Amino acid sequence: MANIAQAQKRIRQTLKRTMRNKARKSRVHSAIRKVEEAVASGNKEAAQAAFRAAQPELQRAVGKGVLKANAVSRKISRLSARVKAVAA
Repeated sequence: MANIAQAQKRIRQTLKRTMRNKARKSRVHSAIRKVEEAVASGNKEAAQAAFRAAQPELQRAVGKGVLKANAVSRKISRLSARVKAVAA
């Protein structure tokens, strides 16, 4: 355990940040799962609605530095293609 006050503070900050980032990642994974479930069910409207809800969550994760921009771009692109395939 850290003895210096600043090191103790950094540990507290890291724990808070870790919990926040974990929650953000969880929201992203949940949003992606909802899109995939809607696509699997074949419901066009539900898939599009879930995709519209997932997109801001993914972008927010990039803005907060939780996920990399290219990874999110790739995920959005692939989800979009799957949603369009259901619509066709």
